[in-house]
Amino acid sequence: MFHHFTSSVMLTGGIDPHTHLAMEFMGTETIDDFFSGQAAALAGGTTMHIDFVIPVNGSLVAGFEAYERKAKKSCMDYGFHMAITKWDESVSREMEIMVKEKGINSFKFFMAYKGSLMINDELLLQGLKRCKSLGALAMVHAENGDAVFEGQKRMIELGITGPEGHALSRPAVLEGEATARAIRLARFVNTPLYIVHVMSIDAMEEISKARKSGQKVIGEPVVSGLVLDDSGLWDPDFITAAKYVMSPPIRESGHDKALQAALSTGVLQLVGTDHCVFNSTQKALGIDDFRKIPNGVNGIEERMHLVWDTMVESGQISVTDYVRITSTECARIFNLYPRKGAILTGSDADIIIFNPNSSFEISASSHHSRTDTNVFDGRKGKGKVEVTIVGGRVVWQDDELKVVPGSGKYIEMPPFSYLFNGIDKSDAKYLSSLRAPVRRFNSAS
Repeated sequence: MFHHFTSSVMLTGGIDPHTHLAMEFMGTETIDDFFSGQAAALAGGTTMHIDFVIPVNGSLVAGFEAYERKAKKSCMDYGFHMAITKWDESVSREMEIMVKEKGINSFKFFMAYKGSLMINDELLLQGLKRCKSLGALAMVHAENGDAVFEGQKRMIELGITGPEGHALSRPAVLEGEATARAIRLARFVNTPLYIVHVMSIDAMEEISKARKSGQKVIGEPVVSGLVLDDSGLWDPDFITAAKYVMSPPIRESGHDKALQAALSTGVLQLVGTDHCVFNSTQKALGIDDFRKIPNGVNGIEERMHLVWDTMVESGQISVTDYVRITSTECARIFNLYPRKGAILTGSDADIIIFNPNSSFEISASSHHSRTDTNVFDGRKGKGKVEVTIVGGRVVWQDDELKVVPGSGKYIEMPPFSYLFNGIDKSDAKYLSSLRAPVRRFNSAS
């Protein structure tokens, strides 16, 4: 897992399960593409990421081809999740093509973003059933989109148009509700479920309850939710406040500590970033209306450092746990282990050399992302990635990147990860337990 030498440790390269590079969203496109976002990742010790393919006019194949083009300039390994934004027979057929021919083993359903990405319960049920039959993992963005729409109207009526209105319009109760609903529908279908960017105690407690009952539910907190609170949204400077706008929102103080505790005790399993960055000019699209601020924060470069400082340096987790939540568990969930997420004979040589005694400082002026802001700006901590090695090649050393566009590889992810173990048995048990249909005799009329 890790080897000690002098003061540094050798660890498996990080895998970020949740990024959005070159994504068209809310009338603009994220500023980091597959080269700049990946360069930032490598500088921060992450050697693979999984990005979300957004369908084109509902078509998965067209979406996949568009993302293949976007990723031509990649400089590190990447995989794809696929978002499902509408439902019909052709989407169902295309899901099979994605799983069997394109190396995709996860599909994401948005319960939020009414009028653009949001799907209803009927579609979610169809999607869960289809995922189950294909051995693909269903992922959800869990917020009640109908209620958020109401909350947004409420804020505008109150004259609250600034970034703070974003947090106030979509409180944690709406994340808890959607998380509970998704978990229960997944139980009804009997298929594993992955909850992306768990931002609140409300959502975390639903996941905890389901896991205690034996249900296969994975919870993914993101770095911003683990280390920040929502105070920045009240900053009098619009550009500063707007940079913190993401969904679900960063919560008030207290949620961050609770999410850290849940991660340290295994209630939550791995850490992503939801790296989805817009510069201050793009964020200013919502200068008069928080509903028009493109949602998203950074994290792809900062994740490995901040998780170490917040979780290992503070004594909440061990180095072994650190490797698990930043790399190994992601590789297992998405069926890449032991090719990824391990330092073993036959594994890809994606390795970082990490110095626990060195310190880092995060700044928008020195980071490798193309954006001009950083939600972790000014933050200092212990633990620094000194060297990043990808496939045996040194790509980051002495604070210098040596990356070539086009050197990254697309990594296919096979279906039926360990989360599907035993599903067929529990289905059979359910069928045999029904004691139905009951044979009834017709009483003479």
